[in-house]
Amino acid sequence: MQLRPYQREAVDAVYNHLRTRDDNPCVVIPTGGGKTPLLATICRDAVERWSGRVVILAHVKELLEQAADKLRVIAPGLPVGIYSAGLGRKDLGYDVTIAGIQSIYQKACSVGPVDLVIADECHLIPPDGEGMYQQFLKDMKVVNPRVRVIGLTATPFRMKSGNVCGPDTILNHICYEVGVRELIEQGFLCQLRSKAGVAKGDTSRVKIRGGEFVAGELETVMDDDGLVMAACAEIVEHTMDRHSVLIFCAGVQHGEHVVRTFRERHELECGFIEGNTPPLERESTLARFKAGKLKYLANVNVLTTGFDAPNVDCVAMLRPTLSPGLYYQMVGRGFRLCEGKADCLVLDFGGNVVRHGPVDAINIREPSRSTGEGDAPAKECPECNTIVPAGCAKCYECGHEFPPPEREKHEATASAAGPLSGQKTRETVEVYDVGFHVHHKRGAAPGEAPPTMRVEYEIDADEYMREWICFEHQRFARRKAEAWWRRRSNTPVPQTVAEAVELARAGALAPVNAITVEWTSGVRWPQVVDSDLGEPPPASEFAGMSSEKKPEPAAVSSGSDWESLDIDDIPF
Repeated sequence: MQLRPYQREAVDAVYNHLRTRDDNPCVVIPTGGGKTPLLATICRDAVERWSGRVVILAHVKELLEQAADKLRVIAPGLPVGIYSAGLGRKDLGYDVTIAGIQSIYQKACSVGPVDLVIADECHLIPPDGEGMYQQFLKDMKVVNPRVRVIGLTATPFRMKSGNVCGPDTILNHICYEVGVRELIEQGFLCQLRSKAGVAKGDTSRVKIRGGEFVAGELETVMDDDGLVMAACAEIVEHTMDRHSVLIFCAGVQHGEHVVRTFRERHELECGFIEGNTPPLERESTLARFKAGKLKYLANVNVLTTGFDAPNVDCVAMLRPTLSPGLYYQMVGRGFRLCEGKADCLVLDFGGNVVRHGPVDAINIREPSRSTGEGDAPAKECPECNTIVPAGCAKCYECGHEFPPPEREKHEATASAAGPLSGQKTRETVEVYDVGFHVHHKRGAAPGEAPPTMRVEYEIDADEYMREWICFEHQRFARRKAEAWWRRRSNTPVPQTVAEAVELARAGALAPVNAITVEWTSGVRWPQVVDSDLGEPPPASEFAGMSSEKKPEPAAVSSGSDWESLDIDDIPF
């Protein structure tokens, strides 16, 4: 088997690390990028070139079987044993032992001295404590103090507790990493795209324990009948031209509800697998799905790590998660290439893309180490810039009422956020009300930055999209403001933000029926890029309110000067 260029580079990086450093390396290759050929190559070289012994550790039998298959192809004469209760084998004494961690973690002495331990899906190794990985690796170091550990993963961060590598952890340094976008551009992974949606459900009352939503409470929220019906309807609508749709649910009851909705409301079969599904039923269902005989397959906490179905061309996340690793694993089921598969559609009903960022640029938050000391959380009043406690509903200086805090939400329809950084997605949403405010840049000294007009579009109960109009800026910013105003009003363009707000509140602008919002994945703030407007009122109704003096012509600026302006950065 010929390694791909990046796989060869990864193998060379591992060998270089082992030669030049005393600590343990980690290799990061995306799901579907082919970690197993790399693993098999290292095993072959360790045994045949350097007369070493190797143990491969994994936590699910699918990964053990994949490693054994690749070793048979790459090194057909290599003595390989399998130690796994799930596979019904307990082989010892081989040059290469492929082992399930649950079966072998107390058997380091029985395995005997080895030179390399390769941990597949190494993000599962806990940072400390007495877990199975920790115990086996600690005992193996007693058997051979010079044993080295190599980690392989698609996600160099643990599900709940930060980065895998560190000076005081088993794995210490990422020696090689290749990204999702890079492999997509090189043609080794499948392109991703997403669909947009609007309706939302609130999960603000779901408690968090151990860095994740409490499972029972989350399932109760996600299992709402209206949300399930809306989500299933959207999945059906968006997957008419799809072949294999993998659905992640929040719990068994929720999954059964989804299956029932597909059957009763859409007359479609949806398979279902959860932890207690009998083995024969599970294997039969997976075989039908992989063969293209079952289009929809829902699961609960099963088909993430180790599940290999290249035909998956749509991933629907009906399960919100606070774990960046779990989010990545769910989306990653659609990375693999397959004949007849142009791309993979990601339908995010859990707000996961917005919460964690694009899969090629996930936001990793290390666990808090706060001692409890320091200033209380605070916020700044946008009207008078007074700093007030975070819990205040009203500014005690000027009386400004703060909008309700933003809450974690799950979607009844799929999120508009793109699953890859830089992707742009648009949606048009109905507008129920519009507000106008004078806005001052945060932290700016008096006179340092001109004020702007903040336009707030209410698109749902307590949900707003905002736009900033720069009447008192210069050059391109002023020109944009003039064009914005002329499209909406028959009155002269205001000279100041205060004048613009006064006219807007008096009704001088055309009514707004809907706005088009654009998200750029990986960028925090969406932009309003278009508006569906009614007829602007006659200018005569506002005679005397606005200044009749025309603004002075803006200085002509070169294109490069215009491009250097950051007027579209939000907030001002």
